[in-house]
Amino acid sequence: MVKIKRALVSVSDKTGVLELAQELNGFGVEILSTGGTAKLFRENNIPVKEVSEHTGFPEMLDGRVKTLHPKIHGGLLALRENKSHMATVKEHQIGLIDMVVVNLYPFEKTIKKPGVSREEAIENIDIGGPSMLRSAAKNHQSVAVICNPAHYPHVIEELKKNKGSLSEQLLCDLATEVFSHTSRYDGMIHSYLKSADKGCQCTSGNFSQEINLALEKIQDLRYGENPHQKAAFYREKSKTQGLISLKQLQGKELSFNNILDLHAAFELAHEFSRPAAIVVKHNNPCGAAEDPRLDKAYYAAWQCDSLSAFGGIVALNREMDLVTAKIVAGSGFLECIIAPGYAREALALFKDKKNLRLILLDAVRSSGDSDIKRVSGGLLIQDKDNATLDMNTLKVVTKKKPTKKEMESLLFGWKVAKHVRSNAIVLTRGTKTVGIGAGQMSRVDAVMIARHKAGSLIRNSCLSSDAFFPKEDAVIQAAKAGIKAIIQPGGSIADSDIIKACDKFKIAMVFTGMRHFKH
Repeated sequence: MVKIKRALVSVSDKTGVLELAQELNGFGVEILSTGGTAKLFRENNIPVKEVSEHTGFPEMLDGRVKTLHPKIHGGLLALRENKSHMATVKEHQIGLIDMVVVNLYPFEKTIKKPGVSREEAIENIDIGGPSMLRSAAKNHQSVAVICNPAHYPHVIEELKKNKGSLSEQLLCDLATEVFSHTSRYDGMIHSYLKSADKGCQCTSGNFSQEINLALEKIQDLRYGENPHQKAAFYREKSKTQGLISLKQLQGKELSFNNILDLHAAFELAHEFSRPAAIVVKHNNPCGAAEDPRLDKAYYAAWQCDSLSAFGGIVALNREMDLVTAKIVAGSGFLECIIAPGYAREALALFKDKKNLRLILLDAVRSSGDSDIKRVSGGLLIQDKDNATLDMNTLKVVTKKKPTKKEMESLLFGWKVAKHVRSNAIVLTRGTKTVGIGAGQMSRVDAVMIARHKAGSLIRNSCLSSDAFFPKEDAVIQAAKAGIKAIIQPGGSIADSDIIKACDKFKIAMVFTGMRHFKH
């Protein structure tokens, strides 16, 4: 047991701190404090001693230096059982501190404010707070350290139970949380500075030599990809946009697979500036369409592969109106709908579909995110695939040139192919998909699957491929199906043969010089 005789309390979040201080005072604990916390205690008749009075040194540099003093850190770090330490603190008149109650400057809250300046963010980087927490946590066998107001009731309970003392187990548990807390705090600062200071030359290549991911659990999930796998949903503490800000309006609890599919659908829907609808199943789009009317866009996306759309996820990049809602409601079973808004009439139409999850997400994709994938023992990190085509660099390589409408369709299909698992083939007519071949080991197999999905709609369609054709076989299949134009990166050693095949079958072909693999 550790008897609490002197406590240093300095908090930005005042939640529950008065109750804790009153209990400490009741046990005769001397309370040291700073600034607003000391003022709060005085206003509530709780005896308090300013840190500057304790150290004999004033606060300075606009409050940047308050607690960084030997009389604070000596009082925290001194080993009570070490005779040399005890002689030193006695020689320098350093009073021992048995408890630290600190929560840090609200850096996370500050950087979330619209238009926050870099200077304001920097001033909300706490220095003294983490230093005291770490000192106290290092010496936790003798010092209680509390960084989370949620623990005040438990601490009060133990103080009452043990007549002003705390158990070794509680001291250890509190200290362990401190190092997790300060690690997350530093991680947030690192992430902010890295994104704010684009010109900072502190990385190896485009990526930092070390990374820290500060994550906070949003919710536990019923299970993972399969019922025997446990799962949870976390957010990066430095992020404010994306699926982490979704709002569920109705329906069952979101599953692990729902969230993955919502992400895939949301990302593709926001590729388009005009009204667009996406239907996703198992992380792949099975239909996508863009149209001046949202209802027509949805119907075209669903019609592309209505069989696969059963139990799928729908994403819209516009508010769902009643006309669109009626078509959605009549198109069979869906797991989720995600949209930036819902008309009141649309919500009323869906209210009896208790299991249908309606998700509100009024946000755009964050273009600066990195793409992170876990492998055994580590992570792979890459830039997000945000590259867009430069129309001036597109190269028509065949004798036949695509018409204006065909070019529009090719570019639409190219955007969709970027979000389809490789090998990816997307067949389009206008700005709607008619067939998608996804995730095949052979590109010609992807063509054949897309051809099967399209059925009779394949004639006069356009084909988009996420990577080059290694052989002419895919072109031959396209010609047999009546495809009129192809867009692909180019770069195969067989390019000349493939171009000749397209010329033979009078198919227009465009090279992008850009690949869109998605593994």
